[in-house]
Amino acid sequence: MTVASDDDQPFGPFVARFDGAVDRALDRLRGNPMADRLFYGLSEAANFSLLWYGVALARAAISPRYRRDVARLAVCIGIESLVVNQGLKRLFRRGRPERADHVDPHRLRQPSTSSFPSGHASSAVFAAGLLSDTDPRRRWLWYGLAGMVSASRPYVRIHHASDVLGGAAVGWALGRIARRLWPL
Repeated sequence: MTVASDDDQPFGPFVARFDGAVDRALDRLRGNPMADRLFYGLSEAANFSLLWYGVALARAAISPRYRRDVARLAVCIGIESLVVNQGLKRLFRRGRPERADHVDPHRLRQPSTSSFPSGHASSAVFAAGLLSDTDPRRRWLWYGLAGMVSASRPYVRIHHASDVLGGAAVGWALGRIARRLWPL
């Protein structure tokens, strides 16, 4: 198990038990070659929000109606990343899950910032909101992809499950603000 004891958890015993339960559930799936490729691949692809920039550029290449969305998404994700990674993460000094007993089947970049909140989850939910703005019929696709990226972080033991929930909530809130400040 990768979660520290209740005493080591800055958010209390309930959160520690929740994180431990999710981690144990993920242990049943870890080691499956297909699941490993999927979750490690998504986690890596979402580093620095490259996945979301790629989606925006691909949509713009396919249809001219999405071209104006590329700048909106790029600028907004840049701001969201600053708020989360240079702002919120500095307020929390939560350690990342322990990986001593973990064999990493794929090399992943090991972040040095606080574990809380998950920047991957925040940017994923944030991007899904902006992408859904211009493509509401595919909202299920964008939020589904955001959910998979978010789930990849505790799967690869870079975040606790509660970090992901916190990040998703932050991404949702910042997405609402961005859509009000920069409407279509």
